[in-house]
Amino acid sequence: MSATVQVGSAPGAPGARTEWDRASLAAALTEGGIGEGDVVFVHAWLERLGPLAGGSTEARAYEAVLGALGDVTGESGTVVVPTYTFSFCRREPFDVERTPTRGGPWSPTAGFLEWFRALPGAVRSRDPIHSVAALGARAEELVRDIPGTCFGAGSVFDRLHRMGGKIVMLGLPLEEATFRHHTEEMVGVPFRYRKLFTGIIREGGVERKSGWVYFVRALADAAHPDGSRLEGMARRAGVCRAVAVGAGELLAVDARAYHALTARAIAVDPWLTARGPEGSVVGMEEARVGARRFDVSLPERASMGEMIDALWTLPRDIVSDGYDAALRALAGQLPMTIHEYPAGTEAWSWIVPEKWTCHEAWLETVDGRRLFSYADHPLHVVSYSLPFEGEVTRDELLAHLHVHPMLDDAVPFIFKYYERDWGLCCSRRQRDALVDERYRVVIRTSSSYGTLKVGEVVVPGARDETFVLCAHLCHPHMVNDDLSGVVVGVEVMRALLARHEGGGGRAPRYTYRLIIVPETIGSLAWLSHNEALIPRMTGGLFLEMLGVDQPLALQLSFTGETPVDRACARVLLERGPSNWTGPFRSIVGNDERQFNAPGVRVPMLSLSRVVRDAPPNEYYPEYHSSRDTPETTSMARLEDARDAVLAMIDAIEGTVVPVPRFKGEVFCSRYGINIDPYANPEGYKAMFDIMYLIDGTRSVEDIARECGIAPSSVMGTLAELARHGLVTL
Repeated sequence: MSATVQVGSAPGAPGARTEWDRASLAAALTEGGIGEGDVVFVHAWLERLGPLAGGSTEARAYEAVLGALGDVTGESGTVVVPTYTFSFCRREPFDVERTPTRGGPWSPTAGFLEWFRALPGAVRSRDPIHSVAALGARAEELVRDIPGTCFGAGSVFDRLHRMGGKIVMLGLPLEEATFRHHTEEMVGVPFRYRKLFTGIIREGGVERKSGWVYFVRALADAAHPDGSRLEGMARRAGVCRAVAVGAGELLAVDARAYHALTARAIAVDPWLTARGPEGSVVGMEEARVGARRFDVSLPERASMGEMIDALWTLPRDIVSDGYDAALRALAGQLPMTIHEYPAGTEAWSWIVPEKWTCHEAWLETVDGRRLFSYADHPLHVVSYSLPFEGEVTRDELLAHLHVHPMLDDAVPFIFKYYERDWGLCCSRRQRDALVDERYRVVIRTSSSYGTLKVGEVVVPGARDETFVLCAHLCHPHMVNDDLSGVVVGVEVMRALLARHEGGGGRAPRYTYRLIIVPETIGSLAWLSHNEALIPRMTGGLFLEMLGVDQPLALQLSFTGETPVDRACARVLLERGPSNWTGPFRSIVGNDERQFNAPGVRVPMLSLSRVVRDAPPNEYYPEYHSSRDTPETTSMARLEDARDAVLAMIDAIEGTVVPVPRFKGEVFCSRYGINIDPYANPEGYKAMFDIMYLIDGTRSVEDIARECGIAPSSVMGTLAELARHGLVTL
């Protein structure tokens, strides 16, 4: 039997041997700082250590490694190895008990990882991307009940850090240690971001649909991982201990010390662990993917019709070049701030998705006859479809081909922002004509690091209390859902800006905000980054589907009983007998949900054009289809909606709650407030009716309703009382 190497000898040094055994490995572990009771995360490429002394089989080598770890850590120790599968990244289900290890730089020795995973007593984490297997005293504590994140708070790597675990690299450089990505996520690096993956996890024979957050890197070449500089720093600082073993090297680091070193280094150089050079990741990704340029021209103070004509055909997916082009064009129409939220940004429990670009896509017969394409209409491709190219059977095609549930000749709008898959859309008639056994699908799309954008227009009022108008600009190649709400919102804000600047009417009492968003995630991003504004939001109105030839429908807020609810409902019903109201979530479901949601509770209503008792998702015949065009949109209906919103705002201005600064009846003669009860009995009665209702709990709208008079009449009386310091408005 050959002698083992001397612990500490450098590989290839004079007198060094290239064999190793359990005892020499145990000695190297001890010299590396591994001891009794440690939790040790092992990355191993055993072939790089050379042969096991005395002749080797794979099983003997595996047993020697585990035996050496057990000799050093003892019965109270715990050994962990990576059993990564990247299942959700591959759109495959993850079976905790059965899915084999694959991927990563250690894949040539996945046999050791699989052998370890199958050991009696080994437990595996349920991470469908970066699972690990653990064996020992603290195995359950390390891997059980982890949250849905690969590297974030509560993950295996976070627990390893908090436990004071150790990381051992056998035959691999330290830069291959996955633990670094935990630190990168905790401190934040500019070239990585959180991305949600979804799929099925099987555990104990039970399947559950799950989401998992992976801190991925941008795919631009400069963002490629490079931990070599960090490894050099760790070696020089003594955080990484290097010990020769056989023909290779054992590296050992303390997770806490390595985390601290990495965090300090990244604070100095955020690009330390990437290839570089440092730069704008958005710009790098645009250069990699290729940005789409759109020539959008709007005249100054464009009409609603002109805005629709210029913007409706743009591919306005939620984070896309088409959406950005539309928002930039609108920003030239009135003073607008554009907020940007990068991909991976946390928006409370939500995550901002990546930018999506469709370059080209089509369906063709196997002999090359093209049937339909993205160039024909952008709705032919599922929004956020994954790329796919290949020949498929008719059955497989139909599983990925979507049609409109009610319209035979329309292409539906289908989106899969988070449930990622490839998909095409066509009319029912096109689908029914597909009789061949096989077809060729080409979908060339790119996902890339980008920024979600929200446009905000503010009209300052006399008070900080804010009323929010909201509309979503997304939905490619469609008008009423919800470009119609956007253009109505722009027109309303123009009118309010004119009031503020003295161009018409009185200056507003409240502050008004219009936010133009990508649906749902845009409101969540804006709200979660403007929490300080929420307590000052008195209410809001979501605007959508306002150009179709149907009655106005007002969906009330969560409680339906606020002064804003009452004021807006009164105005709507007074404007036409066919207009109607309904409780929260009974008419439509859109961004008003995020404002009314728990923890926010801003009473946001929704104004749309929906027939009473319309079935769910059948708001108007052309809804979510290629038939939602300017031809379905009436300028008269848009103007009526604009006027209705302005009338509601006038009523909202009257939702102020007057606070009395008097006790008892007011001595009117003292203040020159004289109404002759004989000459003007109704005015006299109204004066005292109003006075008795000023108690600090009733709004102007409430007082007007109880007195049976117009809010403007109440405001006239209150203004007179306020002039004498008798009430506060």
